[in-house]
Formats: sequence, structure tokens, C-alpha cells
Amino acid sequence: MNRYRFLRTVLLLVMAVIIVKLFTIQIVEHEDWSAKAAAQQTLQNVLPAKRGEIYMMDGAEPSPVVLNATVYTVIVDPMLADQKEISEKLTAIMGDKQIAKWDDVFANRARRYYIVGKNVERSAAEKIAEADFDGVWLQANTRRVYPEGALGSTVLGFVNNDGLGQYGVEGALNETLAGKNGLLKTVKDINNVALSIGDDNVKIPAVDGENVVLTIDKSIQRNVEKIIEEQTRVVGFANISALVMDPNNGRVLAMANYPGYDPANFGRVKSAADYINHVVEDPYEPASVCKTFAFATGIDYGVMTPETTFYNTGSTTVDDWPISNAEQGPEVAGTQTMQIAFNYSLNTGTTQMLRWLGGSETDITELGRTRLYEYYHDKFGLGQATGIELIESAGTVQKPNAEIWGLNGTYANMTFGQNMQVTMLQTAAAMASVVNGGKFYTPTIVAGKMVNDKFVENEPKAAARSTVSEATSATMRDMLYGTRRMWRANGTDAPGYYVGGKTGTAQIIKNGAYSLDETSATYIGVGGTEGELPTYLIMVRVWEDGKKAGGQAVALPVFNALKAYVQDALKVRPKA
Repeated sequence: MNRYRFLRTVLLLVMAVIIVKLFTIQIVEHEDWSAKAAAQQTLQNVLPAKRGEIYMMDGAEPSPVVLNATVYTVIVDPMLADQKEISEKLTAIMGDKQIAKWDDVFANRARRYYIVGKNVERSAAEKIAEADFDGVWLQANTRRVYPEGALGSTVLGFVNNDGLGQYGVEGALNETLAGKNGLLKTVKDINNVALSIGDDNVKIPAVDGENVVLTIDKSIQRNVEKIIEEQTRVVGFANISALVMDPNNGRVLAMANYPGYDPANFGRVKSAADYINHVVEDPYEPASVCKTFAFATGIDYGVMTPETTFYNTGSTTVDDWPISNAEQGPEVAGTQTMQIAFNYSLNTGTTQMLRWLGGSETDITELGRTRLYEYYHDKFGLGQATGIELIESAGTVQKPNAEIWGLNGTYANMTFGQNMQVTMLQTAAAMASVVNGGKFYTPTIVAGKMVNDKFVENEPKAAARSTVSEATSATMRDMLYGTRRMWRANGTDAPGYYVGGKTGTAQIIKNGAYSLDETSATYIGVGGTEGELPTYLIMVRVWEDGKKAGGQAVALPVFNALKAYVQDALKVRPKA
């Protein structure tokens, strides 16, 4: 009797545990268990989006420069595959696309999925399919191909092995180009075969990436790259960057850096620095090209004209720091006009303009510093991102109360482009506004997109803001023309063309101080038909570690070579 009672009690306890467990599973944890069951019964596949392709302009028509090609990933199931057959035959087919060692593949046969080859071409993939190896299958993917080779590499960027855009257009517009993957869910049987019926079927189509068309002209880009490569040997410097822009709308026609790299083999570079687009990512001190912006500010405020005079002694002192001119000849000594100061790039001239800007003949004032900052930073956009559709650096323009080299010395140096860090693109966009009538256009490198093989062009952008008056702009065009005409053109401008420009030779900061044995050289110029607004803007930067580069000596010849080509390519004609 006691045994019967004991067994009955045990049975009741077991039944109670079962009931509680069933209640927990069916009521309390119902959603969790339902989800697990659905996961076991559902086959889920990602539907990959097609990455958008990239085009440059070829005259009036877009031309592809980055395309997609189908390649294959080779996958092995070590449990099913024959190691001897695979290692002998599959190795010969995959060649250098094999990425795994066979001993590693078959070290653990319980591992059912092992990638052994990537980026296998179609011809090799067809041979693998025909061989019908047990435990081997192919997965189709895409990789980027470049019909124009290394053209525009630092502008285009590349797509890494994980499918992510890096640097250039690929990096900046990765989301636009990548699109959005889709999803396919369907009920499956015990053998993982998809069933055609079921309420749980889900299909979300992939959204392919956009095909982006750049404003860059393919022919101009190719020739600019060729010219700057040639010029590295002519002028004897390792690095040259160049920009060609339409100053009347901000459209970039060419953006080139030498040396570049091969985007199809992006891993074959000395360092990640080779990927840098120096035009937009590398702020530097542009030096005397900024005299253009300083004088434009002074003229716009009405404190000077090209004929206004000052007394030049060859140097001036600000905050106990001497500011000297590179040119110390008798032809610039004594009373000189501001046009002469511009022609000979006299630092004393821009420093005097800053004094006048603050309402003083002898002192730099807070008012002068504030006004210069207003134009440099707020109007000309120096020291801040331009808004172009690329990854870019902002740089730095010191605020009116900054004391890098003394409160006033900092700003005196900024009038000739030192104590500030800006990109080539910022400088070019500012210069465009100075010469085009005073309209600042946000630089752009995207012309539109291809939709169903048709070019859909973006609407032209209106000017973002005004910088200087039309009268100031006309005066600055004449000043730029005057300094080039005087002695810097070296006889390269034919009659009927209107070409102006400005040099810059900047000291380089190394280890927190200006180097005595290294400078970078800049030339920025604009040109077109005499009597008309400039048709093109070209900016050049030349440099090499441990070497002194002069604006007139090395940047000007590069500009002249580019100008001769660009002027012809754009069909600029001289005034009749």
C-alpha cells in the first residue's frame, strides 16, 4: 500500500512537471518556439543588388569607365569532395585565383563550406561546371572592371574584397552605387528544397545601384594625366596634382594626381597614401595665390584699388615678427602701386592692405581681421568643405582671435596664404567666384545618371552665394591678367586670348615648424577669349619631400602646358 502511494505521488509530480513545461512552451514561450520552428522550415536567400556603374563624359555623351563583370567564387564541401581529384584537377583550372591550401580545406571534414577560389573568370567557371566535381559548387558575383585602365584612379576609388567602395567616387557615393539587397524566403522540405506553396513566402526585390555619370571629360582627363606625368620629368618633381574646372558653374572637367594607381589591382601600392586625391583630401598652405583673395577683399571694401600706393621698404614688422618680400630689387623699392605688389607678390603689400581693411594706416586691428575672416571663410569658403560629391577635408582658416604667430602676425601671414590649411578645390572654387562676376558655385563632379541606357542630366545648380561685386570681379580679372602679362607668361599667350594667374610658393610645416629645405609650388590661372568671362580655370600643385619647388620655376610651366591643351580642347578662340 505504501509502495502504491509512493508511485502515485511520483506519477503526479511527473505529470505536473510536464504540464508546467507544456504551458511554458505553448503559452509563455510560444513566440520564441514558433520563430525557431519557422527558421528550420524556411529557406532564406539574399538577392544581391547590382552595383551601379560609373561614366565620364565623352564630349556630349557618357562613356563607361567602371563596369561590372561576372566572376565566381569556388566553394568546396570537404565531406563530399574527393581530396586527390580536387587538388589535382581544380588547382589547374583555378590557377592564381585559388586562395586556400588543400590541407587546410580537408583538415576538418565536418566543415561543410570552404571557399577555395575567388574572382574566377567565366571560362574557368565553365570548366569547373563541366567537370561536375562532387562537393564543389560555384557562386556568381561581380567585380569591377576598368575599360580605360588606370584613368582617373584617385577620383574613382575602388571596391574592396568585401564589396565596399573605398576612396574617390566609389567611397563617397557607396550607398548610391551599391543599391539595396533583396530577400527571398520560402518554405523548404527536409532536404532544403524550396516549396512553391506556403503563406510564409516572402520576396523583396533587390534595388540596383544607380549608374553615375561624372562631369569629368574623359579625353581631357586622359590628356591632363599624360601631361602632368610628362611634366614630372621636365620639372624634376615627383608629385603633381591638377584641376580643370568651368568657373561659371563649378563643374569639374578633370581632376588628376600623379602618381596614381591601378584600381583593378588596388592592393599593389606602397602605402594607403597612394590612394589620396590631393585635390580634395590634402589641405596645405597655398601661399601667394591667396593674395588674390586678400586684394579682392580690400577692393570690395573700397580701401584700395590697383593704383593705390604704399611705401615698400622690403619688409615690415608685425607682433615683433619681420615679414619680408622674396623680391628685393630696386624696381620694387619705395612708393609702389598695389598692382606692382601683386605682380611681384610683395608680402608687404598684402600686409598693408590688411591695415587699411581695419581703418588704419599703421596698425592691424580687430576690424581688419574680422573682415578678412568674413571674406576668406564665409564668402570664399576657405577652410571648410565645398560640398562636392567626394570625400574631402575641411582644412583650417584661423579665426580673428587666433594667435599662431601673434594675434596680428597670424593674419598678416594669412594675407599671403600661410598659417592656414586649404585644399586645392577650395582655392579653385574661391578663385572661380572672384573672376566670374562674384558668384560662388558649389563644385560638382556628378553630371547625372544613366537610366535605361539614357543620360538623365542633373538640373544646373544656382550660385550658392555672392562673394564680391561684379566691379571687383572685373578689377581682379585685370589684376590677374596684368601680373601674367608683365613677365610671368613667358610668351605663351597668343593675342586675342585673355589669360591671368597667380603663383604661390609655400613653406612646409614639418615637426611643428616651417622647414627650411622644402616648399611646394602652386599656380592657379583662368583664361578665355579677350573681352569675355573666363572659360576655364586650371590649378596646379607641384611638390616632393625634401625639395624646394618654386611657383614660377616649376608650377607655371606645368600650367602653361595644360593651358595650351585645355584651350584647344575647349575650342576657345581668340578675339577677332
